[in-house]
Amino acid sequence: MILEAKKRLKFEELFFLQLQILQLKKSRLKAFPGYVFKNNNYLNNFYKNHMPFDLTNAQKRVIKECYENMCSKKQMNRLIQGDVGSGKTIVAFLCMLFPIEGNAQVAFMAPTEVLAEQHFKSVLNLAKKLNLSVDLLTGSTKPKERDVLLKNLLIGKTNILIGTHALIEERVQFKKLGLVVIDEHHKFGVAQRAKLWSKKEKYYPHILVMTATPIPRTLTLAAYGDMDVSRLTEKPAGRQPIETTLIDVTRIDEVLAGLKRQIKKKSRIYWVCPLVEESEMLDLAAAEARFEDLKAVFGARVGIVHGKMKPTDKDKIMAQFQAGDIELLVSTTVIEVGVNVPEATIMVIEHAERFGLAQLHQLRGRVGRGADKSFCILLYRTPLS
Repeated sequence: MILEAKKRLKFEELFFLQLQILQLKKSRLKAFPGYVFKNNNYLNNFYKNHMPFDLTNAQKRVIKECYENMCSKKQMNRLIQGDVGSGKTIVAFLCMLFPIEGNAQVAFMAPTEVLAEQHFKSVLNLAKKLNLSVDLLTGSTKPKERDVLLKNLLIGKTNILIGTHALIEERVQFKKLGLVVIDEHHKFGVAQRAKLWSKKEKYYPHILVMTATPIPRTLTLAAYGDMDVSRLTEKPAGRQPIETTLIDVTRIDEVLAGLKRQIKKKSRIYWVCPLVEESEMLDLAAAEARFEDLKAVFGARVGIVHGKMKPTDKDKIMAQFQAGDIELLVSTTVIEVGVNVPEATIMVIEHAERFGLAQLHQLRGRVGRGADKSFCILLYRTPLS
């Protein structure tokens, strides 16, 4: 009897909370009118003449849902949830074409400089085909470059501005901001995201947030909040499942022997460590120490990248890895999101027991982005909990 009473109380609490949220959603749509972007000539032109690959049915459906939102006179507030490698970036780019054709601008915010730079290169390659202007703004942008960039942004010369938290600074002002895209949105605080879409004129910009690993707060927003959800349920054609293996760190010599064989086959390899330098507190392999060890085994074609490096140095190493001049890249979790090297087929994660499940999933998603079979090796130290 007591259990039934508790159930009833819980149901009523949830029911009235849900009613309140629905009421808020309805009032939000009235309170936040959005720009109307009905023209899709840019999208059709790009799709017919410049599309680098065929879109999946899921990608087409999500683009249609976003387009319908942007035609509705109401502010779009949509989450795109798709597994790593499901093609969220190309969907975001195609959705950017609606506001740009409507003489508005797009802000694209990413949590790290490495990811912002990666998005900048990807979007720039696509945008060039339509003669669109794309700029990059991060904490490392030099003052002179920043002044020119901010001026171009204010007069509307810049179509797409990609960057990190630097986008939310007060002096970053748009002529007409039509769409805000946020990648890995769970890495930003609520107030940080709000600062970006409050950079408005008459209307609030449309909001498109993306994630591969929805955390509980994201799931709650989607299930009980006022956020619409689009899911990318398919992966591009030709992708193979990634084979994941759990190996005790005492068998590291076997792993190294296997990697030597793979390097002879021209494979490219990530080796991820939890720390940058040795820690007295934690008995963990640091990236720099592991880099020296692997260099002794594999020779000069080993590189290292981590968050404490200068952006120019990181860019140089990443470019060498992409070109194949570096075959084995030692890294911290700085490569966790967004890094796209289709030739990389092996991911080794050292002290895998120290990483969260979502983080492991993101890291594993850095391989398997091409047509070749890919592998993820999780090195752990016993005893496991």
